Parts: sequence; structure tokens; C-alpha cells
Amino acid sequence: MADVQDILICAAEAVAEGGKGVRFPVLAGGEATTGFVVRYDGKPYGYLNRCAHVPIELDWAEGEFFESSGLYLMCSTHGAIYVPDSGLCAGGPCKGGRLRPIAVAEHDGQLYWQPDEYVLPRSA
Repeated sequence: MADVQDILICAAEAVAEGGKGVRFPVLAGGEATTGFVVRYDGKPYGYLNRCAHVPIELDWAEGEFFESSGLYLMCSTHGAIYVPDSGLCAGGPCKGGRLRPIAVAEHDGQLYWQPDEYVLPRSA
């Protein structure tokens, strides 16, 4: 098994509970796109920045993934809402769908993401 490679996203304190997320560049299925990390219930969660309904980015302004209550992630285009800790669509046009998770880790005051067979670093 290959060593898991941690790729730096940002300083951990840059991602506040229920606040702005941070985008990072990835290749998904060979296509240049972005992933993002948000903090919910004290933990970081990473996802491919692609709605389960139509494959477009979720945030309406850079890093704005949560809806106003801070309880759900929301797609800015068609209003699909997602549970932050599972990526499951809780309402809207993709009910039953889910966001594509990206493994994230927090250590030494930094947030990192981990590539898998589908989501790879852009500069690979």
C-alpha cells in the first residue's frame, strides 16, 4: 500500500466552525476543479466542490458553503442542502445524493487533504 500523502490546505484556524470554508485545487477524474474544507461540530470535513444535482461548484462567493444557520452546506445555484459531516443531501433537487468526500486531516495547527484513486493533486 502506498504511503498516504498529506497535502497542505491552510492553517487550521482559517476554517472556523460553521463559517467560511477554504477551497483547494484538485484533479477529479482528470478534470481540474476544486475541493473544499469546512469545520462542523469541531471537526474538518472535505468534499469535492461539485453539487450532486448538477456538477457545478457549491459556493456562491469563495468559501461560502454554509447556509445562514450554519447547520447545512448549500448549493448556491439550485438550493440543494447537505449535512456537513456526511455530505448527504438533506433536501432540494438531489435528495438522496451525496457530496464526494475528500479525506482531510488536522495536525500541527494545519489542515491537509489526502488524494485517492479519483481525486488527485493538480501538479501530479
